[in-house]
Amino acid sequence: MSDKSVSRRKFLRGGAVAAGATAGAVAAPAVLAQAPKTLKMQGSWGASSIFSEMARQYTDRVEEMSGGKLKIDYLPAGAVVKAFQVQDACADGVLDCAHTVTAYWYGRNKAASLFGTGPQFGQSAAQNVAWMHFGGGNELYRELVQDILGLNLVGFISLPMPPQPLGWFNKEITSVDDIQGLKYRTVGLATDIMQTMGMKVTQLPGGEIVPALERGVIEAFEFNNPTADRQFGAQDVSKHYMLSSYHQAGEYFELIFNKDVYDDLDPAEQAIIKYAAEAANTANFGLAMDRYSQDLQTLINDDGVNVYRTPDSVLKAQLEAWDVVLKDLMEDSFFKTVVESQKAWAERVAYYTIQNEVDFRLAYNHYFPGKLPG
Repeated sequence: MSDKSVSRRKFLRGGAVAAGATAGAVAAPAVLAQAPKTLKMQGSWGASSIFSEMARQYTDRVEEMSGGKLKIDYLPAGAVVKAFQVQDACADGVLDCAHTVTAYWYGRNKAASLFGTGPQFGQSAAQNVAWMHFGGGNELYRELVQDILGLNLVGFISLPMPPQPLGWFNKEITSVDDIQGLKYRTVGLATDIMQTMGMKVTQLPGGEIVPALERGVIEAFEFNNPTADRQFGAQDVSKHYMLSSYHQAGEYFELIFNKDVYDDLDPAEQAIIKYAAEAANTANFGLAMDRYSQDLQTLINDDGVNVYRTPDSVLKAQLEAWDVVLKDLMEDSFFKTVVESQKAWAERVAYYTIQNEVDFRLAYNHYFPGKLPG
C-alpha cells in the first residue's frame, strides 16, 4: 500500500475515535437522565409473610415491565412505620407507596372496610374486584380517599382473596353459643359483626396475634389463610381451625401511592404501576392456591390441627349480624351509596354465577371419594 493510503486510513480511524469520544461526552448526560427511578414501598406484613412474597410479585412486574427504568424497593412491616400506619406515611411522603388492605384504616372511616371486607350478598372476591373495575368501585374508592378524607393518595387493588376462615379456637365451634364472650381478634367491619354475635373483639396486626394470646388479651383469632396463619405459629397455640366464614369473604390487597410521587411519573410509568396490579392478580392467586392448599395439608398431617367447616347456623347468624350492623351505618350517605352499588352488582352478577356454576363438591367426591368430611 502507498504511504498516502496508509495516512488516509489512519486519519479516518483517528477521526472515528474522536467522533466516538465526542458522542460519548454528549450522550453521557442523557444516560444519566435515564437512571432508574426507585420508589420506597412498605408492606403491612412481616418479612417472611406470604403477603410480602405477593408484594414482591408486584414490584418484580413493575421493574420488568419498565425494562428496569422503574424500581420499587419493598420493605416489610416495621421497617419505617408500623403495619397500621402505612396510609399516613404514604400520604405524608414518608413512604412513596405501600402494600396493605383497607381494613387497616377502617378506624378513620368505616366505609373503608367496604372496599374488601364489606357485606356478603352472594358475590365472590373476584366479583368484588370486577365491581371495582366495572361497577363503579374505583370511582367510589377515589372519592373516599381523596375527597372525603382529603388524603394525598392514589390507590389500586390486587388479588381477590379466598374467603377467610372463621379462625382458631380452643375447641370446635358447633353453634353461636360457643363463641359468646370470647376475646377475639379481627379487623375492619368484621369487628362490628363479631361483636354483634357476642364476641369481645380486639383489632391487631398479624404480627401481634401470638403475643396477645400469650398475654391473655385474646382467646381466639382469625388472620387470613392457612399459609399466613401457619407462618406466625397459629398451630402452636391452637389445634382447632374453623374454615369458611362471611366476616371477610371477599377481600383484596390495596396498593397505595403518594399522589405527588405518582403524578411525577410519566404516563407510561403510571400505566405500568396501574396494570402491574392487574398482572399481580394472576401471580398472587396462583401462589395462593399452591401454598394455601399445601399448608392446609401440613397443618392437618404434620401439626395435628383439627380442621372443620363452620356450621351453617353460625354462617346464618353472621348474615343476620350484617343486617344489624348495616342498618345503623347506612345512615351515612356515602356508606349507603357504596353498599347499594355493591348490592345491585351482586344481585345481577352473583345470580349469573350461582345459576351457571357447577357443583364442584360433586365432582371432587366422584374422583376422590371419602376425602371430604361428611
